[in-house]
Amino acid sequence: MPSPSAEQGHSCAYAQGRRVRSYVLRAGRATAAQRRSYDSLAEQFIVPFTSVPADFRGLFGNGNPLTVEIGFGMGVATAIIAAANPGKNYLGLEVHRPGIGRLLWEIEKRSLSNIRIIEHDAVEVFERMIPPLSLEAVHIFFPDPWPKKRHHKRRLVKRPFTETLARGLKPGAYLYMVTDWEDYGNWALAELGATGGLVNAYQGFAPPRTWRPKTKFEQKGLAKNHLVKELVFRKADR
Repeated sequence: MPSPSAEQGHSCAYAQGRRVRSYVLRAGRATAAQRRSYDSLAEQFIVPFTSVPADFRGLFGNGNPLTVEIGFGMGVATAIIAAANPGKNYLGLEVHRPGIGRLLWEIEKRSLSNIRIIEHDAVEVFERMIPPLSLEAVHIFFPDPWPKKRHHKRRLVKRPFTETLARGLKPGAYLYMVTDWEDYGNWALAELGATGGLVNAYQGFAPPRTWRPKTKFEQKGLAKNHLVKELVFRKADR
């Protein structure tokens, strides 16, 4: 598997020095299939990180509604959702290269043309590349809960980043988060509820979305009797 470019290494170092990251790069091994998929398909489906807003119409070749998924893991759920919605575009943000290789494998296997990937820190992508009022949805499935209190500062779903997410959404668009960590669910409910421009679509937690596939990670949590919490917030019309 090729190593990250010098530009990627510089930008990761910049992100690390500027703030506390919400993730830790794992050293998990990629399978041979994941390495082959990355090597052969990265140029076609991976969008380089830049410091200017992206032209999504140009990247996808159409103006279909765009959903951004933060941290897609191994990408199987992402591919299933994209395959079921060919009239929508999906941009996956992930830093774990074996997972990127797996999603690329799924893209090829399912002949998908409506997925692109950015291999970079999601906070910087939203700060630099996502134009305001450009997204139909943001999906965040089972982000790292950072359960220890001293690590709560690493949680992704917190202000001011939630305000950055809200800025990228079109009026009426939604942010959908799922977690199997009850404390993180309550934390996110409070942080999103205090984010200007976002309105809870329900009184509290949302009922399960039937269109979302269950992941292996979710199944492991359910086996441990974890309660899955779902949140749906919408961008206010004004």
